[in-house]
Amino acid sequence: KKTLQKMKKNKLICVASIGRPRGLKGEFFLNSFCNPTENILNYSHILKNEEVFPNLIVKYIRQINSKFYCKISNINDLESIKKYTNTNLYIDSKDLPKLSNDEVYWHDLIGMRVIDQNFNEILGIVDGLNNFGSDDCLLIKPTQDSVDEEERLIPFIKDKFIKVIDKKNRVLEVDWKKDY
Repeated sequence: KKTLQKMKKNKLICVASIGRPRGLKGEFFLNSFCNPTENILNYSHILKNEEVFPNLIVKYIRQINSKFYCKISNINDLESIKKYTNTNLYIDSKDLPKLSNDEVYWHDLIGMRVIDQNFNEILGIVDGLNNFGSDDCLLIKPTQDSVDEEERLIPFIKDKFIKVIDKKNRVLEVDWKKDY
């Protein structure tokens, strides 16, 4: 699975990439990184990639079974779209819907300080998220303030391992002892 990616300089969040071409008229398969993948359909009007497409206009995103295909205005042939295969597409984080207090976007977890509730020890900061099949896992990187130099993977299971998400202070309290 793909690790969550974020372009911090512009607060852009990678939500998809251009896949292989489809047909001869500039369409391409779209690889959605959303969860659920169908959420990509909600972002067709706000997808961007200023470096490659300064004036990106998505004509449509359509779904066939579990796959998505897309058409960008001004790209009308197979050869033109081929050179953009694997190009990432982004949305601006300010365009995301507001969440309730007990919800959090994955990209907001990046950089949060992680503290073990049992001994009040700093384990590190959230450096990324992965999904290995059964659960989403936080990748915790040690910092100078950390209790040790260990990298950790902590399953993102609320009320079991993830106890408190303090968005204001950017702190994640976990039930995860340093010797796990």
